[in-house]
Amino acid sequence: MGALACGAAVAIKAPEIFGLHLEHDGEFYARNVSLLVLPFLAGYFAWKRRLGPPTLALLAAAFAAPAAVVNAYPFDGGRDTSDTEVLAALHLPILLWLAVGLAHASGDWRSHDKRMDFVRFTGEWVIYFGLVALGGGVLAGSTAGIFSAIGIDANEFIGLWLVPCGAAGAVVVAAWLAESRQGVLERIAPVLTRLFTPLFTAMLAAFLVAVALTGRGIDVGRGVLIFFDVLLALVLALVIYSVAARDRHAPRGLFDLLLLLLVVAALLVDLLVLGAIVGRLSDFGATPNRIAALGENLVLMGNLAWSAWLYLGFWRGRRGSAAIERWQTAYAPVYAIWLSAVVVAFPPLFGFA
Repeated sequence: MGALACGAAVAIKAPEIFGLHLEHDGEFYARNVSLLVLPFLAGYFAWKRRLGPPTLALLAAAFAAPAAVVNAYPFDGGRDTSDTEVLAALHLPILLWLAVGLAHASGDWRSHDKRMDFVRFTGEWVIYFGLVALGGGVLAGSTAGIFSAIGIDANEFIGLWLVPCGAAGAVVVAAWLAESRQGVLERIAPVLTRLFTPLFTAMLAAFLVAVALTGRGIDVGRGVLIFFDVLLALVLALVIYSVAARDRHAPRGLFDLLLLLLVVAALLVDLLVLGAIVGRLSDFGATPNRIAALGENLVLMGNLAWSAWLYLGFWRGRRGSAAIERWQTAYAPVYAIWLSAVVVAFPPLFGFA
């Protein structure tokens, strides 16, 4: 773990050998930061799972193909970064994270249980990475403060070395913590889902009431659309972890009703966003951002709609909670196909503009 974490930290600075600096070549790093770091995380699982040559070859191809694509495409941004380049940079890390899932599952990606294990690992990794990042923030602040006491400005070192190298290494460290300290988060994750599920349900309900009372539409700027996509993904994460942590033999209760209301509220919000996107397309035509937003919200709507139907059946006693869990893992290829389309097909489809 230590060697691979150091490798990731070195990799994030290695492009400087070729004259590509973090402070001046933001476009390059935006496209390649996940390609520089995530192979070390995949390598950690390849080592730990003792993957064979066929799986290693597939894993290498899963990283090499998008690396070649995003760096060979002639993105035409002029003075500004092109929309298709931004879309590729935003979607590539998620696509590569699914490639990491291939290593995590020992190449057996068709297994429902191993997909679910990777979903759980992802949530645990996020929590541990956040904790490491908080500690790194304290370290950075302490470094700046202690050296300023003797008249040395350490901010440049912190911004160009400590933060990027530390963050890259923390990707692997957080994975090691999630793998070796599972018992800790098995107690924390259910508590977090039970804490935030009613809060997110109340927030979405308040938003829907506000829209109904004010009659205001949703601003469909790129930043707003990204925010809504992340929000809906968080809702799905709450549902997945709540179902995964649930005792399948326990009777239905108030919390299950809250989860059903959460999914329905998220579905209604997604329909509002879709309506705003369709209106924007009708008024101003198709652009890479609008088509990407439309596709992403359709993908999320498909998941939310069937999740709501399954949860309604569970609440009415017609099916078990395992059906909801299995649906979430079965839907993973849909995300992979869509992410691949945005990274690989969108740039040439829209002339790299």
